[in-house]
Amino acid sequence: MTCCSDKPLVVVLMGSASDWETMVRTHKMLDEFGVPHCCKVLSAHRTPDLLTDFVREADQNGTEVFIAGA
Repeated sequence: MTCCSDKPLVVVLMGSASDWETMVRTHKMLDEFGVPHCCKVLSAHRTPDLLTDFVREADQNGTEVFIAGA
């Protein structure tokens, strides 16, 4: 599950695709308020280095809020 705006202020992270059923509400609310965001599945357990790299890059590119669910 990946849906990203060019310059997301908020990143919604999920540990697995099955979390989307819950986190989709967050996505819809951010959309409703026009908040640029990105929704992504990255497991801290299965791919910790990939998650770390993604968060560092997002932070450097201006992301201000991370919302995580698992």
